[in-house]
Amino acid sequence: MGIVVIGSVFVDIKGFPDDVYSPTGRNAGRVEIVHGGVGRNVAEDIANVELRPTFVSMVDDTANGAEVLRKLRNHKVNTDYVITVPDGMGLWLAVFDNTGDLAGSISKRPKMEPMVELLDQKGDEIFRDCDSIVIEIDMDKEIVKRVFAYAAKYQKKVYAVVSNMVIASQRRDFLQSIDCFVCNLLEAGILFVDDFSALEPEDFVEVLYQKICKANIPSMVVTMGSRGAVYASQSGERGYFPPETVKVRDTSGAGDAFCAGVAIALTYGKTIRESVVIGTHLAASVITISESTCPRFLPSELGLNIEVAP
Repeated sequence: MGIVVIGSVFVDIKGFPDDVYSPTGRNAGRVEIVHGGVGRNVAEDIANVELRPTFVSMVDDTANGAEVLRKLRNHKVNTDYVITVPDGMGLWLAVFDNTGDLAGSISKRPKMEPMVELLDQKGDEIFRDCDSIVIEIDMDKEIVKRVFAYAAKYQKKVYAVVSNMVIASQRRDFLQSIDCFVCNLLEAGILFVDDFSALEPEDFVEVLYQKICKANIPSMVVTMGSRGAVYASQSGERGYFPPETVKVRDTSGAGDAFCAGVAIALTYGKTIRESVVIGTHLAASVITISESTCPRFLPSELGLNIEVAP
């Protein structure tokens, strides 16, 4: 059944200035509307590596919701467990500066309660034969609890990604049950109530290792933007991998593509370092375009020996 992704769907409204961005001024530029949401992005990224993920989520009962489903199906994402409900999607309003970095954003989160009933009714058929699970760890607690119960029942590995770290930091007990947690440097600071911004990646490696051991988190990968990514696991494997040098157009979605690459690689037998290499490549491919997901790759291009599904 492939990888199961549990997460939200957003519509992203993104503004890009034509010149140097002025936070208090009127900026001429362009506005783009694209499909987003951490879970939706991860599912499409996995599908763009010619795998066939199953997405568990919600869309609303509008033309926008129908278009989200159409696009996911065109990318060969299994949407059998995406339910349609009123107000089932979120909105993300973002403004980028002239270098492609996020200057500010506001988000409206969807109400995800209908997914609890979906998991109660169809959880066994969703998770029984999957290869692994990727979940937005900051979703409603009842959703997360049910997903971990099914993961334990069927002995499935769980990889966690985050949309709102303030919420996720209240789920530290859940993080002790995942196989790998992927987040960025700012989010890691919120989780561990610390400021890592002044640390060089090589110095942060040992700090992260000590932090996850004390918090009993099996493994973490922390992206550091233009400085690359740091990883550590309680088994002792830890290190740093630099970023790929590319021309940045839009950084949104890069972290989701990175998570997708890490989850794919770990699911199909790669080490955590090898997984970070693949995640870095997918993230680099996203920031060169205005879309929130990576372009299409064959698994073999990423060093993955996975049979491509029809």
